[in-house]
Amino acid sequence: MSLEIKPLAEITHEALDILCRHLGVANTARFVNQFTTGYGNYTEDRRKLFAQMSLEEIVTEIEQGRKRD
Repeated sequence: MSLEIKPLAEITHEALDILCRHLGVANTARFVNQFTTGYGNYTEDRRKLFAQMSLEEIVTEIEQGRKRD
């Protein structure tokens, strides 16, 4: 094991290379994605989106969407 301090960019490149070789590109992307943070404010967005709807209306929309699928 090396005690050499490498730049973070180099470590990241090596780690992604190893993951890609062992997991494949798609699974590496899925793995890395779990550590990224989202953006925006989900709670505030949800309040705005459903502000004019009752719980019953929301449930009805969900049920209608399931029937279409």
